[in-house]
Amino acid sequence: MDLRIFTEPQQGASYDTLLAVAKATEDLGYDAFFRSDHYLKMGDGDGLPGPTDAWTTLAGLARETRRIRLGTLMTSATFRYPGVLAIQVAQVDAMSGGRVEFGFGAGWFEAEHAAYGIPFPDEKFARFEEQLAVLTGLWGTPAGETFNYVGKHYSLTDSPALPKPAQAKIPVIIGGLGAKRTPRLTARYADEFNIPFASIEDSAAQFARVRGAVKEAGRDPEELVYSNALIACVGSDDAEVARRAAVIGREVDELKANGLAGSPAEVVDKIGRYAETAGTSRIYLQMLDLSDLDHLEFIADKVMSQL
Repeated sequence: MDLRIFTEPQQGASYDTLLAVAKATEDLGYDAFFRSDHYLKMGDGDGLPGPTDAWTTLAGLARETRRIRLGTLMTSATFRYPGVLAIQVAQVDAMSGGRVEFGFGAGWFEAEHAAYGIPFPDEKFARFEEQLAVLTGLWGTPAGETFNYVGKHYSLTDSPALPKPAQAKIPVIIGGLGAKRTPRLTARYADEFNIPFASIEDSAAQFARVRGAVKEAGRDPEELVYSNALIACVGSDDAEVARRAAVIGREVDELKANGLAGSPAEVVDKIGRYAETAGTSRIYLQMLDLSDLDHLEFIADKVMSQL
């Protein structure tokens, strides 16, 4: 079971804060540091000092870390043209020495688009599908050849498809609970399928749909990684769990029901049930209090050591 750290900087985090978390992620033996791609806070709080751009952040971290994988859950297809995004991701992959993983989603948070003057298209999923074709096409075009694409929303003519990523293939992560289109696109483009904040039962059902779509597409379902993103709130006793829950404005019972919360034994047991029942092999731990580096150390020592 891989454990990765997943942050939500739009809730309020500077680059320096993210750097501290990423370095702790690396030093403590976690597999990867991931972040969201949002420009506006959600829920309570003031969001200060304001948003940080996902790929600008990852470019900086690419030069300041050495081992951990770096990526997004999920880059929004509504924010960037696919040709520009292909260049950004390939460059960060080269800057990191080939450690980038590309989580990609259609985009959904309309308020952040209005706040920063970003168009919020009606046909988000159709654009998302075309972007997947363009991005993977650009990255996969052999050096010295050109890439052409004609779609409803995007057209590319004689693109040199440069720069090339450091990796022969950047891993693509697709996620969500869509019953038909999401599994179909996963089968065509993805190396990993991720479900955010879902129960063991819902995860098992969706993973089964994806496995079926992958098999129907002529691929081995075992080629894919099946992962969950779940909020983490772990402590040595009830008081510590309650303190950490209060800091992020959540109730302990709700966190235990919907995330990975409680004692190390409780959390290890629940991770085991995700693995056994749903087939999960990777978990992204959503860390909402980015100042609490002791939390990362505690999970590494008391939870990850048992996995």
